[in-house]
Amino acid sequence: MKTRTLLASIVALAAMGTGIAAVTQDLPGPVKARQGQMQLMALNLGVLGGMARGNTDYDAEAAQTAANNLVALAAIDQSFSWPEGTDNFALEGTRALPAIWENPEGFAEDYMAFGAAAEGLAAVAGDGLEAVQAAMGSIGGTCGACHDDFRQAN
Repeated sequence: MKTRTLLASIVALAAMGTGIAAVTQDLPGPVKARQGQMQLMALNLGVLGGMARGNTDYDAEAAQTAANNLVALAAIDQSFSWPEGTDNFALEGTRALPAIWENPEGFAEDYMAFGAAAEGLAAVAGDGLEAVQAAMGSIGGTCGACHDDFRQAN
């Protein structure tokens, strides 16, 4: 049951990412870039989450592609995407908390944990539905940890 709750949370996070497009038109380029990256993460997590929850049939090739995409997204150097003054207190249309700049080491640590979880998922994504379901817990946990500390709740 715990896995189902976590998977539902991941899919909810993925769905939230799609609502960002309407408010990004007037935001600075770095904010648009990081929000676009989050949307790509949400898209790929949604593919995997749909399979893990049984809403879509498991497809080894699609699962592997989505997991590989997450690894690639996690490998992007985001140093240009997070300039100071682009938090939710300074700009409308972003949920990035000032905590990102107050605790950059913690933020980087959470992001690195996401990358490690993505690599773990990619290592098993083609091995069957049960392997994907098991690995989704780790990646969902890293998303949730970062969002808890560094993203404004709805």
